Amino acid sequence: MLMSEEPQIHHDLYPILKSVPDPEIPVLSIIDLGVVRRAELHDTKAVVDITPTYSGCPAMDVIGDDIRKALNDSGYEPTVNLILAPAWTTDWMTEEGKQALKRYGIAPPTDAITDKKALLGEERVIECPHCGSSNTKLVSQFASTACKAMFKCQDCEETFDYFKCLI
Repeated sequence: MLMSEEPQIHHDLYPILKSVPDPEIPVLSIIDLGVVRRAELHDTKAVVDITPTYSGCPAMDVIGDDIRKALNDSGYEPTVNLILAPAWTTDWMTEEGKQALKRYGIAPPTDAITDKKALLGEERVIECPHCGSSNTKLVSQFASTACKAMFKCQDCEETFDYFKCLI
């Protein structure tokens, strides 16, 4: 599957998978996070392929268990496959998911060039999810999880996580 391809999700399975939250950021569904790459239905057998946000992500076991439970509860016999290639990218996150991050207080990922400049401290371009200011400063390359960095807004003085761009 090429990175630019949209996930292939059977319409009967979509609402079930959309209801499964990411265990680390519960305001995101696994659909909005973009980890579900394929979900097929063969009679009562549901086959779901998921891709981790990064190699060794500890949440993937929980996500797999949550998918199996949601599908079982809906009357399907689930199989969940962990697919490592192509690697997950923040490009796979939905716009709805990015807006949910912002409402939750996490700055959503930017594009790769902006991300690099922000993480190297070259430019103040990451918007504070609390007040909208770009007068923000990198505090740490790593935050509550490896896929996030910590910033501080110089205007409202709030610290916040920034979901790093991964491509």
